[in-house]
Amino acid sequence: MDSCYTIIRPVDSAEAPTVESLKAALDKGSDEVKVATMKKVLRGMLSGETYGQQLIMHVIRFVMPSKHKPLKKLTHLYWETVSKHSPDGKLLPEMILVCNALRNELLHPNEYIRGMALRLVCKLRDAELLEPLVPSCRQSLDHRHAYVRKNAILAVYSIFKHNQVLIPDAPKLISDLLAKETDMACRRNAFVMLQNSAPELAIAYLASVAAQIPTFDENVQLAVVELVRKEARSRAEDRARYLKLLFALLQSPDPAVKYEAASSLMSLTSNPDAVRAATACYVELLVKAADTNVKLIVLERIQELIEQHERVAADDLTVDLLRALATPDMEVRRKASKVALAMTNARNVDQVVAFLKKELAKTADADMDRAPEYRQLLIQTIHTCAIRFPAVAATVVYILMDYLGDTSNASAVDVVAFVREVVERFPDLRPGILTRLLASLNDLKSGKVARGALWILGEYTPIDLVDATLDTIKKSLGEILTKAMEAQAGAAAAAATADGTANGTSAAAPGTPAVAVPATAGSKLKVNTTKVLADGTYATQTALTTSGTPTAAGGADGKRRPPLQALLQNGDYFTSAVLATCLTKLSLRLHAAAKTDSALVAASNRVTADCMWVLTCVLKQGMASTMDEDSYERVQQCLATLSGEDVDNDEVRAVYLGECRASFARVLAAQDARTAKKARDAAPKAKVEDVISFGLLKRADASGAGGADGGLLGGLDSYEDDLTRATGAAAAGAEPRAENQLSRVVQLTGFSDPVYAEAYANVHQFDIVLDVLLVNQTSTTLQNLTLEFATLGDLKLVERPAPVTLAAKSYHTLKANIKVSSTETGVIFGNIAYDVGALDTRCVILADIHIDIMDYIHPAQCTETQFRAMWTEFEWENKVNVHFQGTQDLRKYLDHMMAATNMACLTPEPALAGAECGVLAANLYARSVFGEDALANLCIERAPNGGGIVGHIRIRAKTQGIALSLGDKITLSQKNAANGGGADAATLATAAA
Repeated sequence: MDSCYTIIRPVDSAEAPTVESLKAALDKGSDEVKVATMKKVLRGMLSGETYGQQLIMHVIRFVMPSKHKPLKKLTHLYWETVSKHSPDGKLLPEMILVCNALRNELLHPNEYIRGMALRLVCKLRDAELLEPLVPSCRQSLDHRHAYVRKNAILAVYSIFKHNQVLIPDAPKLISDLLAKETDMACRRNAFVMLQNSAPELAIAYLASVAAQIPTFDENVQLAVVELVRKEARSRAEDRARYLKLLFALLQSPDPAVKYEAASSLMSLTSNPDAVRAATACYVELLVKAADTNVKLIVLERIQELIEQHERVAADDLTVDLLRALATPDMEVRRKASKVALAMTNARNVDQVVAFLKKELAKTADADMDRAPEYRQLLIQTIHTCAIRFPAVAATVVYILMDYLGDTSNASAVDVVAFVREVVERFPDLRPGILTRLLASLNDLKSGKVARGALWILGEYTPIDLVDATLDTIKKSLGEILTKAMEAQAGAAAAAATADGTANGTSAAAPGTPAVAVPATAGSKLKVNTTKVLADGTYATQTALTTSGTPTAAGGADGKRRPPLQALLQNGDYFTSAVLATCLTKLSLRLHAAAKTDSALVAASNRVTADCMWVLTCVLKQGMASTMDEDSYERVQQCLATLSGEDVDNDEVRAVYLGECRASFARVLAAQDARTAKKARDAAPKAKVEDVISFGLLKRADASGAGGADGGLLGGLDSYEDDLTRATGAAAAGAEPRAENQLSRVVQLTGFSDPVYAEAYANVHQFDIVLDVLLVNQTSTTLQNLTLEFATLGDLKLVERPAPVTLAAKSYHTLKANIKVSSTETGVIFGNIAYDVGALDTRCVILADIHIDIMDYIHPAQCTETQFRAMWTEFEWENKVNVHFQGTQDLRKYLDHMMAATNMACLTPEPALAGAECGVLAANLYARSVFGEDALANLCIERAPNGGGIVGHIRIRAKTQGIALSLGDKITLSQKNAANGGGADAATLATAAA
């Protein structure tokens, strides 16, 4: 089986067809052989072969007279591709024969052949070749078949566009045809020609058929929308009529027409009714569209609309937009929930929350695709709604608490974080939440969720719930306490037995109750059995068995273990430290209340004793296994606090009962401050000296150069602006600075090479455009000069530059487009090949072009939970050691790394304060234009004796390339800054100043 190639395969010299073999195949071959030969000829010409002109007469003599339609189509492709001029620039004499044959085809009775000939005319540009064909094209405008007429319109348009003198009355001719045309395809082509060649005639036709436009074909309607969008800016007096037409097209059954009409409507007006109509149209498209990419594009448009017209967005459309959550794609769900939150206000929040509750209930279905991830998204969305609108917090908090025991750890962690925030922000809800939390404590499955619940109970439990909280914790510890009780009872029974034996009796001591010590799970038993060996002798076999072995989820009898018992027995002793702090807070709170109420003294002493006993049992459990040193010291500290004089120490009590909650309140305040700052930054701002633009008083500018608003009547067309940015070209009035351009110029060859080359790399999202300047430094003409590029990494060359001929001491500019598919450092290398004589081919090797990863990475934000989840998931890690002598300021070094890597700092500002201690840790996050995430953890400290900064930076990513590329960027940045050169040193110098 032959190999499959995605680009044109270079033909080996051994199998390359010769001109003589091609001529022979065209001369004597059948139609099928000629078809295969013409395909070979076209492939060779596209690959740079120059035998196209040598075959012109054979194609005219043996191919053009054929009636074989596939062969005739290949012939037209050949005439479109082959060079029609001699080296001196004159038209080849053979083209007279081609023109005559083409004119015969334009008058052919077969409409298919006639239409193909008209399509070829659209590709021709030579006036000498087109002039004899104009009468035939005009005659085809009245053909009975619509296929011929629509191609004739395009042919006339092409001739008028490039050679207007050949058919000066084309607009009038097409206008008359459009007035009587009934075929929609012909109408569309004629309207597009008038729109671009004679807009006044297109507007006149539009006014005559305005009432019929909603019934037209979707292609005609799209052409109408394009005309309206362009002309409404320069014809302010007709804007009302154009807007009415766009409103009518919003009801079109075609989704493309609806989308374009809504986008055009928003670019022309900010009227509240128009905003609501456009929003409704977008939401309808979002719900009905089947393609995921279409949904994402529509959601982007809705988000832009809400940002510009937040107060006039329709409230009743939020729930309709949430219907997009039925899409199985998680990216669409995340985007839809984000947009829905932006549209949520006090008037529709109840409907939004009710819808989210129903969706949350659906996630309980085990057959639902990606149910845990979807449940987590819904919980986060409800969390945001409850914080923004406190009135709904009471209605959702109890529903979400049902998911504290969810098997999905991420969902349960989000729920406990939400409960913790609600308890702090809404004191009125605390009693009910704490009671519900106590009831759910034995259903928890995650250590992080259990730690969050214990922190809430320790901070907010009132005095009247201390006993209930302590009893619930005891039950959750299970066998850890019962084994201790049994051991104490066994020790007491052994002591009583020893006393009775000493007194000559075997009875228990008076007053000592008889205690039955049951066999505990995991107790060892020695069993002796007699076995008969192979030789007939007897032997005793001893086996050591256990009564049961507890599993990870349950005990020896298969029953589920209480959560705290399971966590501690599985080695999660960080939870034991949190438990110790929780019990200490409960005891100190009750002890503080006992100082003012003597009736609570006995209860306080009893609770303190119980807490100390529980902590002692936890310590024994930890000492019997591998308890870490930090958790052991924490539990010991809490025991010392409860057993010593620190119970009455006001400073200790303030730390336990006041500072922890105050720290959490400061975290929430910092979050609120960031949210408020983001809202202020997003709000439109106007300076005092800004010009106020009045649309009715502003002179319409047909060129599109607008005023200060850049909006309704002035400024660049938004669609043209999008196209300009998409192609990487600079927008009008926004020329790039010269120093920015020069920094991207790469010298490819030396000054002494025969061909000097340099390239300007213009990076634009997913594409790289290389603008290469070639200078012939020799005194001879260089023929077939070919620029060959190859790539390393996730870079793909889209098209190969065509060969050129460079005269002596002349220059030429070539462009090469390269597609980028991932955020990895790529390398572009290549050479320049050229011919000096008939058999002399030479080559110049080009310098490598390295593509900077920073062109594709942008700062981004994510929550702590999302960061930890991605940190656990990503498998590629790159650890970069830090040994930096440039500064002693840790914060300045952090700012320098953020600027060098385009990463945002996720660590809150209060946590970064206090860097004078000499240690700093921070989390950094960035996201690429391809949706790839990059995480970094910075841990640095000041070296002693002014030795600079030492530490390390750990980078994690899903792919190896981005992790290695970021590490190389950090290393290079440190080296440049330490050497005192480049922008990195300037950054640190500016920061220090």
